Amino acid sequence: MRLRMVRPFLNAVNDGSFTRLKRVLDKRARACNTARTTKKMGETMNINRRELALAAIALGALSVAPAGLLPAFAAAADDEAVAKNVEAFRAAQVAANAEALAALCAAELSYSHSDGRVEDKATFIANATNGKSKFLSLEYQDTKIRVVGPAAIVRFHWVGEQEAVADGKKSNTNLHILMNWQKQGADWKLLSRSATKL
Repeated sequence: MRLRMVRPFLNAVNDGSFTRLKRVLDKRARACNTARTTKKMGETMNINRRELALAAIALGALSVAPAGLLPAFAAAADDEAVAKNVEAFRAAQVAANAEALAALCAAELSYSHSDGRVEDKATFIANATNGKSKFLSLEYQDTKIRVVGPAAIVRFHWVGEQEAVADGKKSNTNLHILMNWQKQGADWKLLSRSATKL
């Protein structure tokens, strides 16, 4: 088919007959439509150049649009992942679950208490699970999460009640907490935590 199209073109150029060339290239004059028969339905679909161009433009627009929306989808997914980990961390604190706390904390953890003590990961987990006290209640209220690239800033109001195992003495805590989570591979890990008494 290519040869049939090229030969008249070359003949028209050689003998200077551009009128003939126009006729060769004018598909409408030859009643040429691109047709495709679908085997499944057995019907013919006629496509002209305008429809083909519009389809190409639409596909191009679709291929660009999701790329612009991907950061928004990724941010929403990250927000959800961080929120899930914050709640898992709260539950692990209440249960004094060392394994769960270890999985949620980064190796470089810096855990700061409201009295000024700063603990690394090993010290924090040992003290949080030593059994000297237990949580009677612990709420993270008014949680705000802001994902910034591979980091997440989490702020909330900590309201808790603990009981000392030795003497049964109860204590209440009312704190403002700032947590920084870092995306390490596919997981969000607690990198630092700071507490302020209210």
